Amino acid sequence: MLHEKSCGAIVYRRFHGNIEILLIKHINSGHWSFPKGHVEPDETETETAKREIKEETSIDVMIDPTFRETVTYSPRRDTVKVVVYFLAKARNVNFVPQEGEIAEIRWVDLAHAVNLLTYENDKTIVAKAKTAIKERR
Repeated sequence: MLHEKSCGAIVYRRFHGNIEILLIKHINSGHWSFPKGHVEPDETETETAKREIKEETSIDVMIDPTFRETVTYSPRRDTVKVVVYFLAKARNVNFVPQEGEIAEIRWVDLAHAVNLLTYENDKTIVAKAKTAIKERR
């Protein structure tokens, strides 16, 4: 059994009194999710999340390690993948999609994100993130 690990974050910003989160659409699969990627050797989970967000979107973030949610699934036969998600506050808001990987990026109102997200696991994480973000006002 192969084991893979990725880290990413629910990146948010406050915009005109609303909370928006950053969603990305992958070129290969066409699904909407959060920025994430594989852990490099000697890299912490938060370092991976920060690096991957920057690579995929050109956005710098402040990671909140107190919010940590995991999703486990099997992307292929004989493979188990664990994805660790944090909360991350955007330091800048202008994004640039990573060429060859990201088809589209959108800032989406937190209340409407579930309508765009592809997977139920992601929708569950958004619900948890919504509560956590509101606690950080």
